[in-house]
Order: sequence, then C-alpha cells, then structure tokens
Amino acid sequence: MSHRLKKIAITGGKGGTGKSTIACLLSNKFLKGGKKVILCDCDVECPNDYLLLGQKLEKAVEKIYAEFPKLIKKKCNKCGLCVKTCRSNAIFQAPGQYPIFIKDLCSGCGACWIVCPNKAIEPKKEETGKIYLNQIKKNYWLVTGQAKPGLEETGPVVAKVKNFALRFAEENKADYVLFDTAAGTHCPVISALMGCDLAYAVTEPTPMGAYDLNLILDLCRKLKLPAKVILNQADLGDKRPIQKTIKKYKTKIEKEIPYSKKIVEDYSKGNLLNLNQF
Repeated sequence: MSHRLKKIAITGGKGGTGKSTIACLLSNKFLKGGKKVILCDCDVECPNDYLLLGQKLEKAVEKIYAEFPKLIKKKCNKCGLCVKTCRSNAIFQAPGQYPIFIKDLCSGCGACWIVCPNKAIEPKKEETGKIYLNQIKKNYWLVTGQAKPGLEETGPVVAKVKNFALRFAEENKADYVLFDTAAGTHCPVISALMGCDLAYAVTEPTPMGAYDLNLILDLCRKLKLPAKVILNQADLGDKRPIQKTIKKYKTKIEKEIPYSKKIVEDYSKGNLLNLNQF
C-alpha cells in the first residue's frame, strides 16, 4: 500500500447524526485542497452517499460472492461435528436428524465442510452483493457497496468493498480513502473500521448521542484506532454529556458544525457535491 494513502473512517454509534453528510463534506474539503479522494460507502445495507452526491448506481463493476454450506445427505452420518465447530451457531441438529444450516447466521467461514470427516458438506457459491464505481469529478471517486436484500451477515461484504476501494486507491495513487460506515457497533462497522488510520465519530448534543458516542469510542479503543469527534448540529442541544464522554476517552472535538438550513436543503436535493462547510 502506498505510504501516502491516509485511511479515515467516518462513523458513529447512533444513526441520524449526519455521518454520511460529514463524509461527503470532508471529501469535498480534501478535493478542494488538491488531493485525490476516494469515498467508500460501507453502509452496504442502506448506501446513500450516491444520492447525496447526485449520482446513480447503474452498472456494477464487480459482484461479490460467498460460499455457503450444502449438505449431501447420502454421505452424512449425523455425527454432529459440524454443529460443534460452527462458531456462528448457524447449524441446528435435532437428535438423530440431519443438520440444518441457518443461512441468515452463516458467515461462510467454511469450518463445517473442512471438519466433516465424510465430506458430506460442500461449499455452494452465491452472490451476496455488488460494487459500484462512480467518478464524481477529476480526482474524486465514489465506491459503493450494496448487499443483497435480506442478507443478514454483511460483514464479509463490507470487507470486500473495502479491499476493492484500497486496490483502486493504490492503482490511482490516491491521497485519502474515506470509509463511511454503517451506524452502530456491530460486525459490518468493525469490518469498516479495521485497518484505518483514524476515525471521526459523528455525534449530536443529545443524551442518546452521548450514550452512543461512548459505545463507538469504546469500540475504537478496543481496536486501538485513534478517534476524534465531530459534533454536528452543535448549537441545538446540551454539549455537557458529550464533553464528559470526550474527557473519559481523552480525545477531542475536531469540529463543531452548527445547524444549517443550507445543508438540510442541499441534503434533501442530493446536492452536497459543491458544499464546503469545513
């Protein structure tokens, strides 16, 4: 990986704080500063950066596949070893019955077909998502990951979208890759955060904002990922709970963004491309 490349995650424990808006505005800032920028939307269950930037997802540049277990009953002796091995609890087996694979819980790790002594489980390849690439401007690209509707385990999809963005960044000698994560602290968020150089946790001055900021900063600490805070709509609530949380994690507010009707209007019209607020 190029030594010049800076990998930044835009995240936040709570949804609705303006995380995607901040990701777009931060991309605009870097582009205006003469940098090559790739914005990667890792909220694969509900990507919306392309909407905020006035783009369309037309033709996928890459499809994402995963392998899921398929049972060959005539080879299965119902030993239950696959059930004991599965760390995702994605295999159920009633006494004396064949194992049943619960696809919604399966991560596709392959442990079950590796340990099966009779080779009664074989991998079955299935499409789990797509990757789209939009060139927004010269030196500015958007990578969008989109999981297959109804897919429960989207962490592996996020990982492949990230890898695509990083390869593309290396090929094009980008200066920054910004990963816009999903809200929360679950596996897809962890997949997006891992390997980054810095995380910006976007929050708001509300009790719920402070509570979820605590969760995301705790996660960043466990991942040993440096984190700073961006306080959105900073003039609309009580900052004291946010400041208390920031003090606890020994970080700082990198930027306070006041409420702006202009941002709201441009957000609703998908017109954040030329908006500069940093």
